[in-house]
Amino acid sequence: MCGIAGFVGDATGDLSVDLLDTVTRMTNRLVHRGPDDCGIWCDPNVPVGLGHRRLSIIDLSAEGHQPMLSASGRYVLVFNGEIYNYRDIRQELEGVNSFRGNSDTEVMLAAFERFGVRGALERFNGMFAFALWDRQERALHLSCDRFGEKPLYYGQIGNRLVFGSELTALRAHGGLPATIDRESLAHYLNCGYVPAPHSIFVGVRKLEPGTWITVPVAQVTSLPAPQSYWSALKTADRVAKKRLDMNADEAANRLEALLEDSIRLRMIADVPLGAFLSGGVDSSTVVALMQKISPHRVRTFTIGFGENGFDEAVHARAIARYLGTEHNEMYVSSADALAVIPRLPEIYDEPFADSSQIPTFLVSRFARTQVTVALSGDGADELFGGYERYVWAEAIWRHIRYLPMRCRTIAATAVTSLLPTHWDSMMRMAGPMLPSRLRQKHFGDKIHKLAALISARDRDELYLSLLSHWPTGGIPARGSGGFETRAEGASASPHDRYMDRMMLCDTLMYLPGDILCKVDRAAMAVSLESRVPFLDQRLFEFAWRLPARFKLRGGTGKWLLRQVLYRHVPRVLVDRPKSGFAIPLNAWLRGPLRDWAEALLNRDLLTADGLIDPEPVLRRWNEHLTGSRNWAGALWDVLMFQAWLHHQRSAAPVSATSAPRLHVVAPD
Repeated sequence: MCGIAGFVGDATGDLSVDLLDTVTRMTNRLVHRGPDDCGIWCDPNVPVGLGHRRLSIIDLSAEGHQPMLSASGRYVLVFNGEIYNYRDIRQELEGVNSFRGNSDTEVMLAAFERFGVRGALERFNGMFAFALWDRQERALHLSCDRFGEKPLYYGQIGNRLVFGSELTALRAHGGLPATIDRESLAHYLNCGYVPAPHSIFVGVRKLEPGTWITVPVAQVTSLPAPQSYWSALKTADRVAKKRLDMNADEAANRLEALLEDSIRLRMIADVPLGAFLSGGVDSSTVVALMQKISPHRVRTFTIGFGENGFDEAVHARAIARYLGTEHNEMYVSSADALAVIPRLPEIYDEPFADSSQIPTFLVSRFARTQVTVALSGDGADELFGGYERYVWAEAIWRHIRYLPMRCRTIAATAVTSLLPTHWDSMMRMAGPMLPSRLRQKHFGDKIHKLAALISARDRDELYLSLLSHWPTGGIPARGSGGFETRAEGASASPHDRYMDRMMLCDTLMYLPGDILCKVDRAAMAVSLESRVPFLDQRLFEFAWRLPARFKLRGGTGKWLLRQVLYRHVPRVLVDRPKSGFAIPLNAWLRGPLRDWAEALLNRDLLTADGLIDPEPVLRRWNEHLTGSRNWAGALWDVLMFQAWLHHQRSAAPVSATSAPRLHVVAPD
């Protein structure tokens, strides 16, 4: 896991610029992603500059140093991530290549020379973002992995294409206009993150999962459209036509074998390794199979909150005790969590508003005290149908699709006539009489959300509304028009099953934009590499060949994955309502965060910025303070944007005071 940055200019560019100084400034902004080593390669005749910050994981020797040149000298590579199957690729290449070290970077370069860029990409099983300079063709290739685990931003500054693992590296180049893209702001306020290919700045893009671009040096001012080497949508459509014909035991055996192999590959490291353990199905399955594979006790990490209803550490502790892991647990106070908030704009670098970013950072920081690599259970919900909203959306649409709109309006009015707190009270009274799958946390907020959903014109609109933080037409972004999301693209899928369409929506948008971004930034802020075993393309294809009954059964998702887990952990330890990685944000905004929030939501400040309409925001803020509604999610979107905006304006000037340990400068 590392950080990369650099640029390429056309032949008419200003060659008097100090290339080394510029790339050094850019890479210095990424020290947290790679504190172990730094390298730069420049060719002033182009000009081109590639920078790399290294977090040493595999082959800790100097042979793993980047930027790295291929054996022939044709290619120069800076690379962030891991290629998990690099040993298999190396074995395939050893007949025609001699290797000087043991890094996956060297294998990548040999693969590019042997198979070409696309051929190599199709062979890689990993998480990655890279920049590959072709000295022969005088062209730069940028690419990222199939699911978007590793970020890569790129854009034009004058006559240069500039790229980096984070926006801060592009800003360090100098000359970036840094104009807020109002359409991206609308995207962000709608869902809490800016989905690729957009970024928060005009003229800066994020490379989409499973794509690459090739930019000849003479065409840096007219960027080509990304090419796809792998598509979740096309792959799901293709493999779903070949549904598996096997019984439950056979399917569980196959799933366990695939997941075990994925985990085995992701446990390859030359540094200490562990896992996040929340006590839920996904992380518990990963840890159970890690412990099955490992000859030693696996190190597991969890954090707990003392607030009632938000402490999941007790469940993780029970799982760890049963599996016999070397469990590490830390309880954090609300003060510990609140202390992280001022750092969030710097950690996430772009507006980001999934409030579980706070515990994710805390558990990453805790794990980093003992390990350099941590495996997580992310991605299972999108592959195996784990989100509660899949059940909700399908049930809602089944019941309302034939109802006239007038009837729906009357029903919505009846539901919202009671405050969310009243619905919560009824759920608490009815809870002991209900099966566990029907017991809902924050039931009042969910039932009010339901009232807003029943006016949807079709099932895709219903699902997009379910994901939205603001009502249709009510997003408070000034000057933005309509916009399309990748979720809307997924809704055009030929899959007729509603749950399939929803899972594709989430795989294309929510997974890379929210889940993977959250984990990447939180872990990288403390120089921790996170690995995601569920996001192996073989597991993805297997999941999409499964019949529906193996995913959702009896109103419970991830049915087949649960059967695998039950082989290793008693079901009584894991069968409980899904809770996520939540914090008591609702109460915090009315209590210890109130002054901070009111300062950022000041009417004059919002008006002066001219980006967010203060009226709907302040109306919800007042409703939240009175307790009549819980608008914590929508308000957090605005607060995180305002905090990020002010951080950008007050950021210290960029300097190049820290020199890289090794410079490789191409000769004239």
